[in-house]
Amino acid sequence: MRRYLILAPGEFAENAKTAQGVIRYGTDETVAVVDPMLAGKRVSDVVRHLASAAPIVATVAEGLAFAPTALLIGTAPQGGKLPPAWRAEVLDAIAAKLEIVSGLHDMLGDDAEFAAAARAAGTRIWDVRRPPEVPLFSGEAYGVRAPVLLLVGNDCAVGKMTVALELCAAARDRDADAVFVPTGQTGIMIAGSGISVDRVISDFATGAAERLVLEADAGAPDLIVVEGQGAINHPAYAPVTLALMFGSAPDALLLVCEVPHEAIPTFGTPVLDYAQLIAMHEALLATVKPAKVVGIALNTRAIESDEDARAACERALSETGLPTDDVVRFGARALFEAIAPSLIKRRPLAEVP
Repeated sequence: MRRYLILAPGEFAENAKTAQGVIRYGTDETVAVVDPMLAGKRVSDVVRHLASAAPIVATVAEGLAFAPTALLIGTAPQGGKLPPAWRAEVLDAIAAKLEIVSGLHDMLGDDAEFAAAARAAGTRIWDVRRPPEVPLFSGEAYGVRAPVLLLVGNDCAVGKMTVALELCAAARDRDADAVFVPTGQTGIMIAGSGISVDRVISDFATGAAERLVLEADAGAPDLIVVEGQGAINHPAYAPVTLALMFGSAPDALLLVCEVPHEAIPTFGTPVLDYAQLIAMHEALLATVKPAKVVGIALNTRAIESDEDARAACERALSETGLPTDDVVRFGARALFEAIAPSLIKRRPLAEVP
C-alpha cells in the first residue's frame, strides 16, 4: 500500500483527472496534495465530491511531513510532458526516497537526471504508461466466457473510467463478479495493473486490448467492463477508440456523454448527437462482431440542479429509447439493473478455428 503525495501545482481543482480519480477510487491512501495555489485548504474543500480530508500544501518539502511513500504526478496534460517547473519538486521527492509514480507520456525513468537520482537514493520510478510487449490481435477474445461491456463516449475526459468503476460496484452489490479492465494511466493506478493502450504501437493496440480481456476472463468473472478511451470522431484520439472497439471484442457498448457539450475542444469539431453516436459505433462493429449500445450514462456536472440533470436524462431516454442516468449524481444501481438483461454473449461473424 502506498501513501501518496500528489503533485499538481496550479492544476488540482480543474485539470487533475489522475489525482482526483486515484483519490476517489484508489485503495492507496493520499496523505497530501501539492498545489501552492490552494495551500492551506483540504481536498474536500476544493473538490466536494472527494471525501478526503488530506491537506493541500505548497511544496513537496512541506508534504514530507505527512510521511508519504510515493509521489504521484497528478495530471496527464495533452502530449504528456512533464512541466519543466515541476522537475525540482520531483528531484526533492526522489532525494526523500519516495517512489515516483507517473502516468505521463514522458518516461521519467528514461530521464538521465531522474534515473541517476533514483539509483543514488535507492528508490524507483514507475512509468505507468510504459507498455509491456504485446502480441498482435489473434481473435482469442471472441472466446471469452464473460460478457464484455465497453464504454465509449462523445469526447475524451467525459467520465468513461468513472462510469466503468461505478457500474462494477453496482454489479458487485448484486452479487455479480464484475471486473474493471483499465486501459489508461489513471485506471492502472487504481487497479494496480493494466495496459495504457494509447502508448502501444498502432498495429499492436488491438492485441493489447485483447490481452487485457483474456486476462480478466481467466478469473471467471460474471462481467468484464472495459474502460474506454478517446472518442470515435475526435480528430486526435479516435484511433485508440477503434483499437478498443475491435480488440476487446465487446458484446455491448455503453455510451458516456457530457451534457451540454457542443464541440471538441482545440479543434471545434462538432460533438455528435446520440443517434449519430449510436449508429456510428454499431455500424463499425457490424461487419466484425456486432454489438449494440445498451444504455447511456450522462455526465451532468455542468448542470446545476438535480431537476435539470434528471430532465437531461429523460430527454436522452426519449430520443433513443435507451436507459439513461448520471451514475455519479444519482448512483449506478438503476442504470446497471436496466442494462443487465442486455449483457449477454454475442458471436463474431466469422469464428476463429
